[in-house]
Order: sequence, then structure tokens, then C-alpha cells
Amino acid sequence: MEPADPGPAGWPWSPELDGPIAASNHHKVIFENDRVRVLETRIPAGDTAPLHTHRPPALNYVLSGSHFIRRDPAGATLLDTRAGAQPFELPRVFWAEGLPAHTLENAGDDDILVIAVELKDND
Repeated sequence: MEPADPGPAGWPWSPELDGPIAASNHHKVIFENDRVRVLETRIPAGDTAPLHTHRPPALNYVLSGSHFIRRDPAGATLLDTRAGAQPFELPRVFWAEGLPAHTLENAGDDDILVIAVELKDND
């Protein structure tokens, strides 16, 4: 699936690929106002979040994690943390922007739980 024309906030993906819409069993809006949207992402061990993306930019706070496999819309592996990725300590905080549409398979033994604070375009 190719990016659509940029929307009002410059997000290039179809609105149907927004995490809480495309992967609603795994992404839940827990707060929203005119400046931010806060998402809870939970992917149980052994489960896969379907094709989706996120509205950048966002601050992500990983509360629990596990090995995962991120795949692009065609199913090609973008990242497999089982393949030599360095482990990280939890909790972990990171900034993300520009992540393409993807699926996310939890390939580990623990649930993945992330709180994301997405900044809105306030121009």
C-alpha cells in the first residue's frame, strides 16, 4: 500500500491506516485534545497487530516489551529483534517519526505495552 497525498498535518497515509482504526484491538486512544493524542498500544505475546501506522511525531514510553517482527505492507521484514538486536532496559523512552505502514508481530514471551504521545499539527 503506497502513501496517499499528505493530509492537513502532513501525514502521508490513508486515514484507515491510523493505528486506532486499522489495529483497534491493539491501539486505544486514552486521551486527546487539540495539541496531543495519547495512545495505549498493547500486543499480547504471540499476537500480531494488523497493517497500520502512527501519526508522527510521537514520544513513546515502553512499559513492557518483547522480541518483535515489524513487516512492511508486502510482508517483507523491516526489523526482527531476534536477529542480533541489542536488548534494552525497561522502561524505555524514544522519539519516533516517519515510521512507514507496518504490521507488528510479538515474537516473544511478554506483552508489548507502549504509551505514545502524538503531537498534533498546531499551525
